[in-house]
Amino acid sequence: MARTKRTVRRFVARDEGGGVIRFTEEELNNISELERGPNYIEVTCGCTNKKYGDYIGKLRISSFGHFKITCTCMNLTPYAFEKHSGREGAKNWKKHIWVIINDKKVALSKTVLISYYKHSTNMVLSRPKQFHRDEFISCSDCKKLRRFLLRDQVGCRTYHDALANKNWKCTDWPYDK
Repeated sequence: MARTKRTVRRFVARDEGGGVIRFTEEELNNISELERGPNYIEVTCGCTNKKYGDYIGKLRISSFGHFKITCTCMNLTPYAFEKHSGREGAKNWKKHIWVIINDKKVALSKTVLISYYKHSTNMVLSRPKQFHRDEFISCSDCKKLRRFLLRDQVGCRTYHDALANKNWKCTDWPYDK
């Protein structure tokens, strides 16, 4: 059985940092209003609102997987664009934002464009939530372990005060009062 080698031309967008986007020509041919840059791909997208109709924007996919949508008024993340268009209900922008392929509106989740999306690059960078586990201190008289609930600032403060006191007793415990 003889194998034939099929050559496929790929569009590659590169950035100095090493990010790469690869699409075959077949994948990109059917997408309308597609612009190719040295380190990005830009395509017309939209989000449909039942009451006000379609909101149109330009989806720019960078070589690092950043998705930015340029609306007529501002630059937005896909989630913010969905919210900006007045879309109500479940916030699932991958299904609500569409691109035009073969003169039909196709959800981003059904296109090859979504395969280069990286969640962490579009999320708001927030500090991780700091939490405390419950701590135990033993009574200096009866040697019982007492649990301190470290749920809020007051609980943490009482624990640290008790920890600093070498002669802490069960009578000083704040939860029986």
